[in-house]
Amino acid sequence: MNERPRGPRSRRSAPTAGAGSAARRSTRGPLSADPARRAAYDLLLAVRERDAYANLTLPRLLTERGLTGRDAAFATELGYGTLRAYGTWDQVLDACIDRPGDQVEPTVRDILRLGAHQLLAMRTPPHAAVSATVNLCREALGPGPAGFVNAVLRKVAAADLDGWTARLAPDRDTDLAAHLAFRHAHPEWIVRAFAEVLSRDWAEVEALLAADNVAARVTLAARPDRCSRDELIAAGATATAWSPYGAVLPAGHPGDLPQVRSGAAGVQDEGSQLVAVAFAAAPIDGPDELWLDACAGPGGKAALLHGLAQQRGARLLAAEVAPHRARLVGNALSGAPGPTWVVAADATSPPWPVGRFDRVLVDVPCTGLGALRRRPEARWRRQPADVGRLFDLQLALLTKAVAAVRPGGVVGYVTCSPHRVETIGVLHAAYEAVARGKAQVDLLDAPALLPEVPDAGDGPFLQLWPHRHGTDAMFMAVLRRTL
Repeated sequence: MNERPRGPRSRRSAPTAGAGSAARRSTRGPLSADPARRAAYDLLLAVRERDAYANLTLPRLLTERGLTGRDAAFATELGYGTLRAYGTWDQVLDACIDRPGDQVEPTVRDILRLGAHQLLAMRTPPHAAVSATVNLCREALGPGPAGFVNAVLRKVAAADLDGWTARLAPDRDTDLAAHLAFRHAHPEWIVRAFAEVLSRDWAEVEALLAADNVAARVTLAARPDRCSRDELIAAGATATAWSPYGAVLPAGHPGDLPQVRSGAAGVQDEGSQLVAVAFAAAPIDGPDELWLDACAGPGGKAALLHGLAQQRGARLLAAEVAPHRARLVGNALSGAPGPTWVVAADATSPPWPVGRFDRVLVDVPCTGLGALRRRPEARWRRQPADVGRLFDLQLALLTKAVAAVRPGGVVGYVTCSPHRVETIGVLHAAYEAVARGKAQVDLLDAPALLPEVPDAGDGPFLQLWPHRHGTDAMFMAVLRRTL
C-alpha cells in the first residue's frame, strides 16, 4: 500500500480538465440546501488547507449552522469517516479516474472522497449518494466539474468495499499487513507497528484497526472534589466499565449538563481516567503530600488528580510548557476547592528543585497513535519519522521526572501511543540515563494497580486498547525511585 496517500495536508494542484475556473472559485458560498453534506465538505477543506483539527472544527461548524440531531450525526459520520479513510478512498478514486491524480483539483477530490465514503461505508443508497454529491459539487464549485464527479462516482458505485478490496488491495495471503492497511484505512507503517506490539496476532490487529474506525463515545469524568459519578448518571449518563469517575453520555452535548458547565465534570476518555487512578494508587514509601503533573495541558488529568490529591490532603502542582495550554489547565481547575497551583514551565528544564515531589506524572507528547478513533485525520498526518523526532523529548521529560521525585516516591510515565519506540524504547533509554545520574528506580506492576481491568498487560507495563477496553490505547509504566 502506498505509504503516503494524498491526505489532509495535500495542497492545491492543477485543476481538473474541463472544470475551468469553476473548480477554482471560492467555496464560501451561501448556506446549503443540504447543510449536513456542506458542513462535512467545509470540514475537509479546513483540514486540508489550514491543517485544522477536525475534532475542534466540526463542533464549531455544527453550532454555526444550527445542525442538531440526525443532521449533526450525518455530518459527523460523513466528515470524520471520510477523513479516517482518506488513503483507501484515494486509491479507489485513482482507479476510477483516467488521468493522474495530481491533475484533479483538490476541492474536486474532496467532493469525490465524500461521495466515495457514502457509497462504500455508509448506508446511503447509491443513487442518492451520487445525486446528492453532484448537487454539492454544483453548489460549492459550480457546474463545471459536476459531470466529472458524476462519472467517477458511478464507477465507484460499481463495487462495494469488499469488491474494491479484492481488486486493489495486496493479496491477504502474501502481504497481510498491506491488505489490512487498505481494507481498514490505516497507513501500512502503523499497521506493522501495531502488529509488533500485539505479537503478530493478526486477528487482534484487525480487531484493533476496526475499532479505530468506530467513533469514540463521549465520556465524562466526575472530578471527585466537586462531583460524583452518580450525579452524572442522574443527569442521563451511564457508568463506564472500570473508572469509578467515568460516565458515558449517550446523546446530546456535554455542555448541556450542569456539572460540565460548572467544571465539576469534564470530557475525558476512560483510559485517561484509568492511568490517573493507577498513578494515584501506586504505593510509595513515606509522606504523600506533594504531587506534580509535569505535562498537564489541556487539564483533564490535572483536574482529576487535583480531586484525588485533595481527598488525601495532598497538593498538586500542574505544569505546562505552552502558556495558552497552561491557561486551559487553569480553566479546568477553576472553581476547584482548595489551593490550585498552575505554572507555565518547561519540565525538561524545570524551575522546581530536585527530589521535591512524592508523585510525578509525565504524560508525554507523542504521535497519538492510540487515539486515532477520536482524531480522524491524524493517521494520515503522522509519518514514521515523527516517532524518532519525539524520542529525545520523551526521554528528557522522563529523566527529569525521576530527578524531581524523592527516593521512595513514584513516577508515572504515560503516553497515548502503543508504539514500542515511544513506550519501552524510552524506558530502556531512561534506565541508562538515570543510572548515569546515580539514581535508581524499580518498575512497579502497573496492571496490578487496576486489578478490575482485564487484559491490561502482563506487567510491569499497563497497555489499554480500543478493541479490548473501549478506551484510547494508553500506555503506562510506574517507576519507584529507590535512591
